[in-house]
Amino acid sequence: MVTIKSKREIELMREACKVVAIMYDELEKKIKPGMSTWDVDILAERIIRREGAIPAEKGFTEVKGVPPYPASICISINDEVIHGVPSKHKIIREGDIVSIDTVALKNGFNGDAARTFMIGNVSKDAKRLVEVTKQAFFEGIKFAKKGNRIGDVSHAIGEYVRSQGYSVVREFQGHGIGRQMHEDPGIPNYGKAGRGIRLEPGMTLAIEPMVIQGKPNILELDDGWTIITEDGSLAAHYENTILITEKEPEILTILK
Repeated sequence: MVTIKSKREIELMREACKVVAIMYDELEKKIKPGMSTWDVDILAERIIRREGAIPAEKGFTEVKGVPPYPASICISINDEVIHGVPSKHKIIREGDIVSIDTVALKNGFNGDAARTFMIGNVSKDAKRLVEVTKQAFFEGIKFAKKGNRIGDVSHAIGEYVRSQGYSVVREFQGHGIGRQMHEDPGIPNYGKAGRGIRLEPGMTLAIEPMVIQGKPNILELDDGWTIITEDGSLAAHYENTILITEKEPEILTILK
């Protein structure tokens, strides 16, 4: 069931989302070659807790048989699409693209966002992939307005990515968010315009293009979490939590 947030609940959502925005602002200044993904995880958790929130992904489990997630952030490098598990042995190197996805829980509400960081001098191809992935989000939210349908957002994302010569991940999608990390509705990054539920003011949605440089096929590693591209091509991820309003959508996970 899709939840419509009250004014008070929206204010609480803003607080949780601000924590995530602050975390990314600080990580962007500190992430560098030579750090392990575990180092980044420790730094991210420290920021989240300093801001009065808790890392909602830590200990998270949603699928029977899959072990609880062991860290505060998902951190995925190059051909890792999403859900990469931090490790002391995984070192960030010059030229990598590093996708980080995290959720902060504060006062009973969740804020969710993802970013792909370019480490040092990345290739032109990698830079273009990251830029297109980010723009795909903004192409999608042009349609995240009262009276439109979920399919309008999904279609806009998918068509933009396709027009740039890339593929979207079809097995994973965006979602509603609030008291729960994952709420209705699901928001694919492809689809037909005019389909799905109508958008209403008070809905809070996590919209997250996951884009692959090559073919859309993916594989899951033995850790039960990490998703990689089947053909070894690069992948990028960009996500924000947004609020549907009477007019334009409000992005909650970007610092004003």
